[in-house]
Amino acid sequence: MLDRRLELDPRVALRPEPFGALAYHYGNRKLIFLKHPDVVRVVRSLDGHDTLADVLRSCEIDEARWPAFESALTALTESEMLHEHQPVATG
Repeated sequence: MLDRRLELDPRVALRPEPFGALAYHYGNRKLIFLKHPDVVRVVRSLDGHDTLADVLRSCEIDEARWPAFESALTALTESEMLHEHQPVATG
């Protein structure tokens, strides 16, 4: 997971909350609570980084916490909130 380039699905809206954020997927209608501000910061920072490891470094997440972030982002990927970056075709 750390070597993957992830992005927030364009059909997902993040709404800030005191505990972190609510993520709502307008396609599959799933609602997920992001219960930690650091997770929200990482999700918002996915764009523009080549790998998840790069995002975690840029957000200054201690490496001891990386496995927890991998688990959280894996769950977000399985719920279709995040997906592998899809390069835009030019032509």
